[in-house]
Amino acid sequence: MSGNGQTGKHWFDDEAGPVVRPYAMTGGRTTSAAQHRLDLIAVVGTEPGAGDPEANHALSPEQVEIVELCRKAPQSVAELAAELDLPVGVVRVLIGDLVHEELIHVTRPVPPAELVDESILRDVINGLRAL
Repeated sequence: MSGNGQTGKHWFDDEAGPVVRPYAMTGGRTTSAAQHRLDLIAVVGTEPGAGDPEANHALSPEQVEIVELCRKAPQSVAELAAELDLPVGVVRVLIGDLVHEELIHVTRPVPPAELVDESILRDVINGLRAL
């Protein structure tokens, strides 16, 4: 054992490459500047005229990839986390930053309490047929 407390093991996996802790991608933050509540099923899409994310040198490679994935087709937060192979918490922070930069937008699912009851729709259809 060396004097600095390390056991001589490498800080990386030879097959996987260097290990980067998730908090390093977010600068240690657990929330974003936009402070959005992002459900796993919230849908993320690119803003019209968002431009080329690779030209923005302030974005991380993961943020560029999020914009590129959403440019192809809107993605849920869960899909983005799976595609990027990152924890959902990290992806939420990255998405919040991209919303703040106006590169993407988030569409939240309709809460079940706000959905129209099917029986009400049937009553409306029956009322229209009676006219």
